[in-house]
Amino acid sequence: MNNVKFKFVLIAILLIIGVSLLVIEFPRQEEQEEENESEFKGIIGRSYEESEEWWQEVNLEAEGSPNVLLIILDDMGFSSLSSYGGIVPTPNIDSLAENGIRYVNFNVTSMCSPTRASLLAARNPHTIGAGSHSLFAMGFPGYNANTPETMKSFVKHLEKGGFINYGIGKWDHSPLHEVGLTGPFDSWAIGEGFHYFYGYMGADTDNYRPVLIDGNSPVENLAGFFPSDEEGFRNIPVQHDRALWGHENYHLSDHIADKAIRYMSGHISVSNGEPFMMYWAPVTAHSPQQAPQEYIDSFEGQFDMGWDEARRIIFENQKRMGIIPENTLLTERTPEIPAWDSLSEEEQEMHARHMEVYAAMVAHTDDALGRMFDEMKRLGVWDNTIIIFTTDNGSSAEGTPLGSPNESLFANSVPPILENNLERTPEFGGPLQHSMYSAGWAWAGNTPFQYFKQASHWGGIKVPLIIHWPEGIEAKGEMRKQFHYVTDLGPTILDATNIEPKEIIEGVEQAPFDGISMTYTFDNPDEDSRRTKQYFEMLGHRGVYDNGWVAVTLHGGLMPWINGLADFDEDVWELYNTNEDYSQAVNLADRMPEKLQELKDIFDEEAWKYNVYPLYDNALERLSRQQFRRFGGRKEFVYYWPGAVRIPDKVVAPMKGVHHSLTTNISLTGNEEGVIVSHGGYQGGYTMFIQDNRLHYHYNYLNRDFYELESAEILPTGDNIELQFRFTPYDESSVPLSSRLYGGLGELFVNGEKVDEIDMRATQISTFGFTETFDVGIDYGTQVSTAYNSYFPFSGTLDKITINLLN
Repeated sequence: MNNVKFKFVLIAILLIIGVSLLVIEFPRQEEQEEENESEFKGIIGRSYEESEEWWQEVNLEAEGSPNVLLIILDDMGFSSLSSYGGIVPTPNIDSLAENGIRYVNFNVTSMCSPTRASLLAARNPHTIGAGSHSLFAMGFPGYNANTPETMKSFVKHLEKGGFINYGIGKWDHSPLHEVGLTGPFDSWAIGEGFHYFYGYMGADTDNYRPVLIDGNSPVENLAGFFPSDEEGFRNIPVQHDRALWGHENYHLSDHIADKAIRYMSGHISVSNGEPFMMYWAPVTAHSPQQAPQEYIDSFEGQFDMGWDEARRIIFENQKRMGIIPENTLLTERTPEIPAWDSLSEEEQEMHARHMEVYAAMVAHTDDALGRMFDEMKRLGVWDNTIIIFTTDNGSSAEGTPLGSPNESLFANSVPPILENNLERTPEFGGPLQHSMYSAGWAWAGNTPFQYFKQASHWGGIKVPLIIHWPEGIEAKGEMRKQFHYVTDLGPTILDATNIEPKEIIEGVEQAPFDGISMTYTFDNPDEDSRRTKQYFEMLGHRGVYDNGWVAVTLHGGLMPWINGLADFDEDVWELYNTNEDYSQAVNLADRMPEKLQELKDIFDEEAWKYNVYPLYDNALERLSRQQFRRFGGRKEFVYYWPGAVRIPDKVVAPMKGVHHSLTTNISLTGNEEGVIVSHGGYQGGYTMFIQDNRLHYHYNYLNRDFYELESAEILPTGDNIELQFRFTPYDESSVPLSSRLYGGLGELFVNGEKVDEIDMRATQISTFGFTETFDVGIDYGTQVSTAYNSYFPFSGTLDKITINLLN
């Protein structure tokens, strides 16, 4: 009997253990099944009749989702559009506002690169290493321009949900040392979830001779493929890209509008219900401000009233349209901007021309968008496409109060000269100038706010936002006043398209978004803002928003065209109650010091939380330092023909301002001509070339000063002929960094014999252009020298170019 009981108990125990193991094992099996969804689950026999087919299930998460068109323009402030009270007509963009909703309390970072990075990642800029422009990257978590793998873009989530994603235009937030031919490509558009990318990697590119990327590969010029006469060019069918670099009727905005139309029409033709997401980002209205001549001519005389009167007109428009509250005050002009009436007649004509060019560029881009909109209607996707239009920061005053014919002046901390501006004003907007309007017009473009791009005041960060979606938003022509930030756009798109954020992407657990969905505002105009707090920081300019209260400081009182240093502890903070004072016109700091301190403490908490520290304001030093980051103590650099082309400025030997030589050994028959090596473009750079059987070296300093060396004698023929340029800098050790010109002696050698020399009074230290490149055997992009036309490829055979750093 005892044996029977023992057996019964033993069996019971074994059953319990078995059941327990099954319970434990089932989840493991389910997990294993989830991990092996792509494993074949049919039956394979000797014959088809004995077998059973199996197909992996198609991802249907995005089925029925609307398409998305995300349009982001550049350096356009709050009042740049006529739908926000501006004086530049933008009828196609206005049509989105009239049939959608306008946000009047939407905010971004105060610079392009971090805004775009934050938009895509849906996280605060310093959280993803984008605390400032990637040009100014530093080796700290908030500034290294390296987005963590745990914070992939919302585009990646769309990709995993079944969307097909197209990126067109400006990218601009990959680390500069990673935009060369060898990458790495994780931070490029294709690595961030775009299936297609066609655009440029830097802060801007010339609109007539752009430096473009298709996917991860350079795009070469297609000039000559289409008819060269004007009538033939205008009649190119829209399905062909107007990729005719250098043609007088070519403009990049037309080209990328054509590209968008090709992508959309192709997608709709072959898709099986997969929606698309398209990111469209032209140069407009960043420098270079360039537009077709007929557009410029159409605005002649329309801005002769000047920026003071223009700002007053815009302010009245905004009140009449309900863009701003009736009690809004117009903030005062900063003293650094001259009153329009204080300018000479010649200066007024110059500035009016600058604004005509800006308006022409905006109007031309609006027309390009109009073509895209017409095609979307033809394709039947207009009503069920969410169109989001915004800009990346307030209008830019980096052109200084004078305006500028060359953005590299700003990038190298060199001020423009009035006489030079006046001389070149007729060329503004055309292919010979990388032009930018003045701070006065930028100030008008940010009406009714203070300041401009870079500042953490509203003028730097408050921008237009329009959302248009006929099938999803009932409201037409209404305003939304809820406070929101650029990080909120990605979650809004995911929410509106019913795509769940993925907890794991490509094996990496994803951190939560900092952004929140704005869909609650679509049909609820009076609902309270769900975002109640946000910090801001750019190059030391700081601010914090908390339930309508704002504390903000313009670091050192520095204007954006000044590369200065200031003590952060000496910065003067201002306090505004934007619930009652929409434009930040009434500073309450002296009246409410306790409230100010409360907000400063909130900023400090947010700054530590989101990697804002350490603060460092020397933008020129940070930009210049990029050229040394990649190479350590390396002294010799060898570039081989024909593959060493389209190499970005910051991936080239760090030779700016330092003792160096540039050498090639070449075989000559006497029939060769063309570029041996070039670096940069019409904003600045150098080129060594053979023309008329003589060796030339031209250095272009900011398109202002030109140093030209030439061998007086005809070059010898034969093998292994050595051609060399050598630069020996002046000893400027006693000159303050901000005052150095980085000049030196330039010498040209043939077979070791000096054939020419020149005193190079000044050279560029930080950059030759944000997308201009280093090329062996050709001069891609814009041309360094006017001594030759187009790319001037070398007609002979090259081997290599060797650059040696000699100190």
